[in-house]
Amino acid sequence: MGPEAKFYKEIKKSLPEISWNRLENNSLLGTPDLLGYNNSGHFFTVELKVTKGKKIRFSPHQIAFHVKHPNNSFIMIKALGPLSPNTSPISMFHGSRVRELATRGLELEACYSGLDACRLAIERVGSKA
Repeated sequence: MGPEAKFYKEIKKSLPEISWNRLENNSLLGTPDLLGYNNSGHFFTVELKVTKGKKIRFSPHQIAFHVKHPNNSFIMIKALGPLSPNTSPISMFHGSRVRELATRGLELEACYSGLDACRLAIERVGSKA
């Protein structure tokens, strides 16, 4: 099992209130790894990335997907390497920031840091609050 598959299992176990579907799509290149559905009745996508360093690798198709679909799309990253103090190993970015993330990697400040913050953000997708 690869690192992203292990990360998916961790997310699915830690966030059971979200209905998760893993997308295995060889036809539409760049499609994110996960389709989620929250208790507010809204869908969102999550691209999973696991890295040992600060650089995050994206295919041109993945970048194009997030540029074309900037709303309700996220990139969730698990850092395996050494972290600076007060840095969570799990962070999440809005899909609209894919170009910045591709350029700056984990030097870019995360929109959400830690699994709890990520959970709260995706639970709020579609809510008016």
